[in-house]
Amino acid sequence: MFYHAYDAYMENAYPADELMPLSCKGRWKGITPSRGDMDDALGNFSLTLVDSLDTLAVLGDFSEFSRAIKLVIKDVTFDHNIVVSVFETNIRMLGGLLSAHVLATNLKNEVPALQWYNGELLAMAEDLGKRLLPAFNTSTGIPHGRINLRHGMRGMSESRETCTACAGTMILEMAALSRLTGNPVYEQKAHKAMDRLWKIRHR
Repeated sequence: MFYHAYDAYMENAYPADELMPLSCKGRWKGITPSRGDMDDALGNFSLTLVDSLDTLAVLGDFSEFSRAIKLVIKDVTFDHNIVVSVFETNIRMLGGLLSAHVLATNLKNEVPALQWYNGELLAMAEDLGKRLLPAFNTSTGIPHGRINLRHGMRGMSESRETCTACAGTMILEMAALSRLTGNPVYEQKAHKAMDRLWKIRHR
């Protein structure tokens, strides 16, 4: 089942974010007709491939895992003038990069196909993390729901409201990024948001 979806995406949609299953074409933000808020998960950064990296490793397909990582390193960039969901970008892109980095690092001494890996995904994750940080610059510490990957919150006309899940589930990826890079700011920002939610909870 995984390969049915993965192969279809790679053959028909990559490097777009998603495969449109009926037309067998790629979905690009700002190019393909919009679906409204559903498209906030898209950032023209090969979302499906990054989101699939760790599954390739878990399935033991190390040759494809290695090939996919090389594609991400070569083709994916975050310097886009595009508004994205902070939550979706955190759990799918940041989480995908970090999990693949940890797996590749742990496997590189055992798997010949991964011996070339030298932390490139972590560097990409840190770049993305820095681009998400301005969303946390609020009076409460609870992050805005959306951010422009290139310009941050400057000139944002979109709604700045967010949901409880979007505000309170940043800690896993942000803490992992802090601990892997040695920069505490990501974990601190996510922890502040979580603490704020706890303090204003319904009693």
